[in-house]
Amino acid sequence: MQIIKKNLKHGEVIVKINNPEDLWFLNQVIDVDDTVKGRTERKLKIGKEDERKQSIVRKTLFLELKVEKTEFHKYSDNLRISGVILQGPDDVSKGTHHTFNVEAGSIITIKKQEWLSYQLEKLKEATQKLKTKILIVLMDREEALFALLKHQGYEVLARLKGEVAKKSVEGSGKKNFYNEIIEKLKEYNKRLEPHNIIISSPSFWKEYLMKEMSDELKQKITLSTCSDVKETAIKEVLQRPELFKVLESDRAAKELSMIEDLLKAISKDEACYGLAECKEKIMIGAVKELLVSYEFMQKARQENKHKEIEGLMKQAEKMKAKVHILSTEEAEKKLVGLGGIAGILRWKQQ
Repeated sequence: MQIIKKNLKHGEVIVKINNPEDLWFLNQVIDVDDTVKGRTERKLKIGKEDERKQSIVRKTLFLELKVEKTEFHKYSDNLRISGVILQGPDDVSKGTHHTFNVEAGSIITIKKQEWLSYQLEKLKEATQKLKTKILIVLMDREEALFALLKHQGYEVLARLKGEVAKKSVEGSGKKNFYNEIIEKLKEYNKRLEPHNIIISSPSFWKEYLMKEMSDELKQKITLSTCSDVKETAIKEVLQRPELFKVLESDRAAKELSMIEDLLKAISKDEACYGLAECKEKIMIGAVKELLVSYEFMQKARQENKHKEIEGLMKQAEKMKAKVHILSTEEAEKKLVGLGGIAGILRWKQQ
């Protein structure tokens, strides 16, 4: 994600979305009653209602919405932000509903009454250098391209070309070229020590390659799809949900570590969990770290109780507590089992 402009005095932040993971961050930042501005497509009726030749056209407009809900499914490539139109062109009625489909390449302005520290931290995290080292391989029956993923794009490492027999023809060409790709993979795996490898191809070439792959490399590999083996296809991979899955595994490890710290604190009577108990401890400034399940927050939104939860998170921050939103499957499951919200205390409970 790229932060284009930040004006916290007026509560506005303008961001550009670079990949699906940025959408995951945004979904945790945008709240009900925020306003969002940006370019969007909307169907408009041309002609008066009483005219027989009234037509419907799709136009690109600049609109401002008051947010009512957001929808983001893991491993999807767009974020839906729905709400009521506050500002727009004259031919768009204020007060009507609209949905932004935010995707890679979108630029939006988010405006809040107050930005919380954890929300700004999420934006900062989305712009920081990738800690997970990811090797990307594009390949088909005749060509392979190797690239290392960087925070703002990628670096092409090598290109290979080979004579490969067609699928229906038995011969050594296919195996030799696949072995060449695998040898290059082994070289980069040893030298660069990537945490993950994404292998992408048109059709089923990646599956044929995997048949020749060693078990050691298989443990790091995630398969994806691309249209061809040109450098432009790397951008396709960067916008696919498989990359999100790989990056999520890194977040999962961090969040599970937070849960382990919480469980240790519970065993020492240095923690609170459940809404009532957490509220009590937050109000007296006893909470050092507050962990909130994303599912818990979503449920609160559905039940129109989100303002109470947001108020607690604000209060926790005022009391100098660090607030963490947990959303990876295993960590969230354990936190939901504790009521969806828990805190590590500054001192042992009496």
